[in-house]
Amino acid sequence: MDVKYADLLLDYSAEVKPGDVVSIHVDTPAVGLARALVRGALERDAVPRLHLAYPELNEDIVRLAGASYVASEPDVERFEVERADAWVRVAAPTNRRALQGVDPARLGALEARMQEVQALRVRDTRWVSTLYPTAAGAQDAGMGLDDFEAFTLGAMHLFDDDPQAAWRALSARQAALVERLSQADEVRIEAEGTDLTLRVGGRTWVNSDGKRNMPSGEVFTGPIETSAEGTVHFDVPSFVAGQEVRDVRLRFEAGVVVEASAGVGEALLLERLEADAGARRLGEIGIGTNNQIDRPTGSTLFDEKIGGTVHLALGRSYTNTGGVNESRIHWDLIRDLRSGGRISLDGAVFQENGVFRG
Repeated sequence: MDVKYADLLLDYSAEVKPGDVVSIHVDTPAVGLARALVRGALERDAVPRLHLAYPELNEDIVRLAGASYVASEPDVERFEVERADAWVRVAAPTNRRALQGVDPARLGALEARMQEVQALRVRDTRWVSTLYPTAAGAQDAGMGLDDFEAFTLGAMHLFDDDPQAAWRALSARQAALVERLSQADEVRIEAEGTDLTLRVGGRTWVNSDGKRNMPSGEVFTGPIETSAEGTVHFDVPSFVAGQEVRDVRLRFEAGVVVEASAGVGEALLLERLEADAGARRLGEIGIGTNNQIDRPTGSTLFDEKIGGTVHLALGRSYTNTGGVNESRIHWDLIRDLRSGGRISLDGAVFQENGVFRG
């Protein structure tokens, strides 16, 4: 299965060609996939650059890095991104709560150090991120490891005879949604504890069909930065910077968060909102379409793709949507609409209880 997985990432997602420099970043629990990626890149006459990270690496950096590290320039990382044509990231977490209790300001300083490099990677490489199934992921999802592996690989269509054909079919279905959404100006999201309107007229909707996230299955854009009005309750838990945040509630006026609370992780939420001027504005609205993903797992990569959900990102916009919000954060927060939720476009129901209406 690792070879089939690597083929999908290299051919469909990153579109690796002869001569490409492929920067491959893999957590060691997925070392089998790392080998398949390196071998696959070599077989395609590309130039692989492999980086393996032991499971506690990020925790060690966050807890132990001194002032010199925090203040240093990430010159080596920047150089590699500038030279890379494709960039593949395979996360295989062994403990998503490893950074629970760490000072949010410290996390913010370390994120700020890499902000420019991350922006270069998104802008200048054919990048893809994926999540390899681990026991920790299975525990967060409330599943046994065998079931979680089947769930994860199934969400990527890796049990299909032709996974790329399945992703092309999803892309075609999402193209019809993009066409309808592109005609809309006002989007209204309604659910228990949620009544939020925002405007998207003139913005570009993106068909996220497995080219950048694997698995994928969403359509998204950057809302007009001053348009969000109302309240929203995010009922799907979020893990950010190794910490859990639950039951986030936000109130917007003229596009800005003016009230915020969380049942768990409120200190981190409030710190992130103070990250910079753009952190209190929305950089993205996305609608999940992947019905193979039918339950929260604790991984945003999966959870924001759940068919019948909507997610809003605080902070940085994707420039290909026409969004102009700038921030060091981009934090996706998710609302499940499958039991009593609605999305309307200019007053007409577009999706109700997770089912698209028109």
